[in-house]
Parts: sequence; C-alpha cells; structure tokens
Amino acid sequence: MKSLHSELQKYAKKCDEILLSKKLKKLVEEANLQVEQISAKKLDKIKENVVVIDVREPEEFASGYIPAKTVLTIPRGKLEFAAIEKIAKEFREDAQIVTYCLKGARGSLAALQLKKLGFSNVSNLKGGILAWLEKKYTIKNYLGEFKPV
Repeated sequence: MKSLHSELQKYAKKCDEILLSKKLKKLVEEANLQVEQISAKKLDKIKENVVVIDVREPEEFASGYIPAKTVLTIPRGKLEFAAIEKIAKEFREDAQIVTYCLKGARGSLAALQLKKLGFSNVSNLKGGILAWLEKKYTIKNYLGEFKPV
C-alpha cells in the first residue's frame, strides 16, 4: 500500500506541472469557489448516503477507489455525456453527489459542470483521494480493501 501511495504522490507532482497554466489554474479556483469542498472526514461520515463519482481515468480508478455504497466511475472527459444516463435517470438531479479525483482539481471542475447541467446537490472531496489516504481511510480495488499504514 505504501508504494501505491508513493506512486500516486509522484503522479500528483506531474499533475502540478499542468496546473501551472494560469488559465487552467483560474478555472480550478473558480470551480473551488462555486462548489462546496468537503473534507475526507465528512465524506467518510456520509459515504453510505451519497453518490460518489470518481472522475479519474480507468487506470487510476483500478489502482484504488473510495469505497461507498454507491460509487460511479465516470472519467472527467466523459462526464457531460454520461450525466443523464448514469446519474440523472438512476438517482435524479437532486441526489447528493460527491466528486473526487487524485488531488481535487478535476473533481471540482466535474462538480461545477454537474451543477451547470442542473444537478442541485453537488460537492467535491477537497484534496481528492490523496486527502482520503492522508487520513488513513480505506481504499478498495480488484484485490480487496487496503488501509494505508
């Protein structure tokens, strides 16, 4: 588990380079202001009562995801197209939704897009799955459940 966390942190550093773009950084900051940012502690308390949407790419999801009663994996690039079929039709537009990604930026952008699409109860996990791991909460993948040490 420790090596997975290390690899995710290395990947996060690469993501920081992308965020250096001033325009992208501004978009993320605007999204952060317009979307409620919840803590890992709060998500852990409500995870059985919300729709959790992992907006990372499939290979990122395969490395481990936040276990909740309802977890959807919808990559950020496909969110707008999948929102009606995967979210609205099954859970309604007023369902409580929490998005997340690796560090929080894609999750915030995704949450803002969902709000623009008419979803009324959307928030984002501040700091993404890395914040979840920092709090030593369990993640799950095809091998089972893992708790960071």
